[in-house]
Amino acid sequence: MKISVCGKGGSGKSTVVTLLANEARARGYRVLVVDSDESNTGLFRMLGFDYPPVPLMELVGGKKSLRQKMGQPSVLSESQIVTAQIPEQQLIQRDGLMMVSIGKILQSLEGCACPMGVLSREFLKKLDLAEEELAIVDMEAGVEHFGRGVDTSIDSVLIVVEPPLESVNVGQKIHELASGMSIKNVWAVLNKVPTAEIATRLKAELEERHIEVVGCIYFDADIFNSSIEGKIPINRVAVREIKEVMDSILSRAGMPTPT
Repeated sequence: MKISVCGKGGSGKSTVVTLLANEARARGYRVLVVDSDESNTGLFRMLGFDYPPVPLMELVGGKKSLRQKMGQPSVLSESQIVTAQIPEQQLIQRDGLMMVSIGKILQSLEGCACPMGVLSREFLKKLDLAEEELAIVDMEAGVEHFGRGVDTSIDSVLIVVEPPLESVNVGQKIHELASGMSIKNVWAVLNKVPTAEIATRLKAELEERHIEVVGCIYFDADIFNSSIEGKIPINRVAVREIKEVMDSILSRAGMPTPT
């Protein structure tokens, strides 16, 4: 299953991706995290790696050479891509947790991120997961990735929604766009929620907009404090809350538990 984690900028997508990846790994899945956000550079630290993977963009010579080299021999030119085929430099891993990065904006005036969107779309389309593998994609903020068609091969979309109304509005737009692509599994997870009362109000607002909520992660000061180091603390309330979110996702998607 390929899960896309989407939402408004600052809603906590990367935190949710990290929590989900760690929980899925604890359940016995081999987990591939795909960093498809061209601006956020700290996901590798949150996942516990010491350095980031070399971007997949380098396999095609960078942004300028993307169009010319996509058809030339490389793992990206294959009709299907399995995780074992991804070169070592582009795939960092430990204990069944793997990570690849599409590419990043590195300097001013280098142009738009559209080539990275093309590469994300093609990589996810060709990615062929084994039965006990999950791919969790950290998408760029907002909805532009839907316009680029990055989500065309995604099985499930998880919308991260925080309390401000704008986050709810962005969530509704994501739901509409994902449904327009005939993605059947589209859910929301509440994040950074300060009280149970606000959680209830947020859930009601989303359900009124026909968006199913699969869990809630309450505000955790320790996670905010640890963000200075770019890490996620273990054994926190949020780590326990993500278990319920993962239960909901797997049951709704009909995913088997690894043997």
